[in-house]
Amino acid sequence: MTMMSCCVPSRDASDRFPCLSDPVRRSTLCLRLALVTLHLIFVGFIFIFNQEFRDNIKEQPLYTSMYLLLVVVTLAQYFFTSGSSPGYVLDAMREFAKTEASLRASEVSKQPASSKNGNVVVTIDRNRSGEHLVGNNPMNWTKMVMDMYPPGTSVRTYTCSYCNVVQPPRAKHCHDCDKCVLQFDHHCVWLGTCIGQGNHCRFWWYILEETALSIWTGILYIKYLQASFDKAWLVDVIMIILLSILSIALIFLLLLLLFHSYLVVTNQTTYELVRRRRIPYMRNIPERVYPFSKGACRNLYNFCFARTSIYAMEPLPGAQELEQMSVPYTCLDVISCRCCC
Repeated sequence: MTMMSCCVPSRDASDRFPCLSDPVRRSTLCLRLALVTLHLIFVGFIFIFNQEFRDNIKEQPLYTSMYLLLVVVTLAQYFFTSGSSPGYVLDAMREFAKTEASLRASEVSKQPASSKNGNVVVTIDRNRSGEHLVGNNPMNWTKMVMDMYPPGTSVRTYTCSYCNVVQPPRAKHCHDCDKCVLQFDHHCVWLGTCIGQGNHCRFWWYILEETALSIWTGILYIKYLQASFDKAWLVDVIMIILLSILSIALIFLLLLLLFHSYLVVTNQTTYELVRRRRIPYMRNIPERVYPFSKGACRNLYNFCFARTSIYAMEPLPGAQELEQMSVPYTCLDVISCRCCC
């Protein structure tokens, strides 16, 4: 008798779960699980050890419901932001090709068809004309992008050596995502994605919600320690450790929120602020001039409401506009709200 124990080859976990085969996706998944676990630990300790908070569930259900709602909204915003697209240049090129194709097709459809012997003869395939003219011709994209730069700019300067595409202003190649990102801000390790034009607003709201949740949770921890500091010392030690970790995280979140709020008001990105002198089109612009700023109020409005597409692109201002931006502010400018409009 032939023993056939363990003769069936075992399937690797990476075969059953494709997301585990990629090291980058695997590390991103582990970070997401770690972040959710941290939220459950900090919130769970309040429910387990804070008797006053448990009593408020019956006495003040609205208070507890609002706190739990904030926890759920924060986690939902985290996954919503991490799963959103920052706006890739290749996707913008496809969108541009589709738009151009539809415009060309509509132009062709408006042209009168040729007739011969009273019979209408269609000489052009209207379904494929736009695709042929635009979809297979990257020169249209190159011309459109280069019109956003000052005259005389070389195409080679803004052609990505990895993606081999012409980058519009404010775009940058992300080596973690291996794609060119529109209005690149930074690559967030905790979210596992780039922060760019398509998800910068969602990222700001996530930071705000996370900061509010951390402040509320810290207040609940402090109330617990004030009420029961002399009872169970082991629980108090754990709560003090968690509160210390929470305080460090809160300081980081507050600084991050203030920093990105400043970027939003001035219409800048982290990459533009940190690597200003390494970006070719920003080298000759004075330090205190923000070339893409439309004023604080207009910047806030565009950031939150006005943007209708994640593929919208901003051209560089001309020499005359830059000269006006470089003029120092006066008292009259402050009264007239020049910095806001």
